[in-house]
Amino acid sequence: MGKYGDWLVMLIAGCIIIFWLYRVFYRWLHEPPGMNTKLLLSEAEDVDDSDENVRFLEQAGYEVTHGKYRLPIHIDLDGQQLQSRLFIDLIAEKDGKYYIVKTSRDRMPMDWTGSGVRDRLLVYSLLLPESDGVLFIDQKERTIRTITFRFG
Repeated sequence: MGKYGDWLVMLIAGCIIIFWLYRVFYRWLHEPPGMNTKLLLSEAEDVDDSDENVRFLEQAGYEVTHGKYRLPIHIDLDGQQLQSRLFIDLIAEKDGKYYIVKTSRDRMPMDWTGSGVRDRLLVYSLLLPESDGVLFIDQKERTIRTITFRFG
C-alpha cells in the first residue's frame, strides 16, 4: 500500500474500536439496575424436599433451585431508622427460565385484580429483573399461577 493506505486502514480500525467501546458503554449505562442474583441467592436456605410446595412444583415439572430467602431492608424515615424484611419463598426453574415463587397465606388472601397483583408481587419482579416472572402457588386450590410484568 502507499503512504496513505496504512494510515487509512489504521483510521478505519480505530473508528471501529471506538464505536464498539461506545456501544458497550451505552448498553451498560442504559441497562436497568439489578442486583447480582448469584450473590443475592448465595445466602438462601437449602431446599427442603419434605416441603409440600417443593413437591407440588416438582410434580408440575419445575426444579426448585433455592429455598427461602430473607432480604433485610433498612429504611430511613425522616432520620428515623426502620427495619423490615422481604421474603422470597422459593426460586424455581423450568425450561431454562427462572421464577420467583410466592405461596398463598390464609391470613393474606390474594386480590386477583390488576392493582392487587401489582401491589403484592411487582416488588419481586423488580428485585430480580433477570427472572422470567413470579409463580404464585395456592395449595388449597392446587394451582400454580404465572405472573409476568411488562412496562409501557
